[in-house]
Amino acid sequence: MKKFFVVLEYELMNYLKNKSYMITTILVALIAGLLMFLPNIIDLGIGEDDTPVSGGWEQDSDADASDSADAECMLLYDKNGVFSDMSVLQMVFGGVRWEKADSVEALKEKIEARDADAGFAVDSLNSFEYFVYNQSMMDMNQSLFEQALGVMGQMKYCEENGLDYEQVYNIFAPEIDARVTVLGKNMANNYWYCYGLVIVIFMIIISYGVMVATSVTQEKSNRTIEVLMTSTDPNSLFFGKVIAGAIAALLQSGIVLGIILGAYKLNQDAWGGMLDMVFDIPGNVLLTFAFFGLGGFLFYTFIYGAMGALVSKTEDINKAAGGIQMIIMIVYFAVLIQLMDVDGIVIKAASFLPISSYSAMFARVAMGTVAAWEIVLSFVILAVSTAVVGIIGSKIYRMGTLRYGNPIKLSSALKNLRQGN
Repeated sequence: MKKFFVVLEYELMNYLKNKSYMITTILVALIAGLLMFLPNIIDLGIGEDDTPVSGGWEQDSDADASDSADAECMLLYDKNGVFSDMSVLQMVFGGVRWEKADSVEALKEKIEARDADAGFAVDSLNSFEYFVYNQSMMDMNQSLFEQALGVMGQMKYCEENGLDYEQVYNIFAPEIDARVTVLGKNMANNYWYCYGLVIVIFMIIISYGVMVATSVTQEKSNRTIEVLMTSTDPNSLFFGKVIAGAIAALLQSGIVLGIILGAYKLNQDAWGGMLDMVFDIPGNVLLTFAFFGLGGFLFYTFIYGAMGALVSKTEDINKAAGGIQMIIMIVYFAVLIQLMDVDGIVIKAASFLPISSYSAMFARVAMGTVAAWEIVLSFVILAVSTAVVGIIGSKIYRMGTLRYGNPIKLSSALKNLRQGN
């Protein structure tokens, strides 16, 4: 046991003395923490509402954002006078500055010259053409303009038939006092921090797993392993390396996540709660993430360490570990896709498999309904599987570290273990 702690201390200090590790941890933590203080440093306009809100046609005449020269500029060519009341466009589009164009060609020239953001050429209440230079994926201008045309059509119908439009509007679109009481989990609010944590644990496993495998292979390639084997036993070397990697990963991710979450808590009011869906993570979710994340990390890192012992050159690591990396990628994408259906059979099954429970189970805890016995059973399966993989990995490590030359196939290594070689 003493030799294990010597290896653990040595490997851990290698991480802590690594300039890249320290600089990355400090810089990411500082930058992320400072970003949480932005609302207290500069005015981000959070909490200000420039868009008129009404149950009909009430508008804020004192502060019309569309008068600002910095506002988004839209052009309108309305040859038939469809928009007799431009306030409809101002209401639907919020803080947009509207200008009229003399022709379609003039409208297109202004947009091509980047003097306007977009424009509309209206033929009638049922026909228009939308012009834009570069259309973004989130462009909602066309649907908003269709809404404005619909309002104009309703107004003209009421005018022609002697009806009061505001009364008609309030009848067909009354203000409704709606309240939502969530008795279980609010999946919409929990989705983004769950999504982020799945990415975090995936990155930790991939990056530190490769680092452990590389460390093992480098010791084989420079023959350091031969000296180490004479002074300590393979099990102490193997478990010392993997546990040191786990501690280093926990320190780095814990420091960064802790500073981000702590800084956000201090500035939550300044942000107006707009980032709650990302950083306001319940304690039970963080606890589940910590335990299952650690279990999943150890499970895969034991495998990475064994894969590193099967090759003699660092450039062969990716080939040797390609299969396990493929499994990690499949689990990663499968869990992300199933976040929209956390009570479905796929993610339920994945939450009990050791290859996927490290992310699937805390996703269910965060967004679904999970019985306590399911969490306990899943963690026991993960812990037992991790111990078994660790034992098998240490035997492969002991067998492979002193074998040089061509990479050893995993199937050959397991066959040799069964035969007792």
